[in-house]
Amino acid sequence: MTSTTATPRTLTYTTHPSPLGELLLAADGGALVALSVPGQRGATGVGPDWQRDDAPDTVLGEARRQLDAYFAGTLKEFDLELAPVGTAFQHSVWAALDDIPYGATTTYGALAARLGMSRAGVRAVGGAVGRNPLLIVRACHRVIGADGSLTGYAGGLDRKRHLLALEGAPADPAATA
Repeated sequence: MTSTTATPRTLTYTTHPSPLGELLLAADGGALVALSVPGQRGATGVGPDWQRDDAPDTVLGEARRQLDAYFAGTLKEFDLELAPVGTAFQHSVWAALDDIPYGATTTYGALAARLGMSRAGVRAVGGAVGRNPLLIVRACHRVIGADGSLTGYAGGLDRKRHLLALEGAPADPAATA
C-alpha cells in the first residue's frame, strides 16, 4: 500500500454496497482519501463540491473491486494508492496498521511499543487509530484492548466483530501479531 499526504482538492466519490452497509469512498485524483461506513463516528458526508464518479477504471472502481474480493474472502491485502489527510503522528500510526497481517490482531499497547512509544503513548495511539479515515483498507479493526476486548471502533463494535470473524482473527491478545 502506498501512502501520500496530499491536501484534498476536488474530491470524487462513490458508494458501494457491502455486508457492513453502504460504503462511502472518496478520492483525490488517483488516491483514496476516505472510506466510511453508515453512522461512523467522525466520518464526513459528501461535500457540496464533491463529484460522483462510478467509473470502473478509477481508483474508486479499483477500490470497489478489491472490497468485493476482501468480503468474498479472496483478498487479504489491499493494493491502492492512499492519501488520507492527517498529522505526521497519525500517518505513522496509520502506516503501522498496514503491518498487522490479515487474520491477526494486536493491542493498542503493542502498537505503541512498535512505534517506540512509552506506555503513556497508548492513549495517543488509540486516538490516532480512532481517526483512521480509511476503515477496512487500513485495518484498525485488528487493534483490540489488552484484555482481548473489542474496544474503540468508529464503525461500531458489531462491524468490528464482523470483520474479525471474516478474517478468522483471534480476539485473544496472546495470539496477536
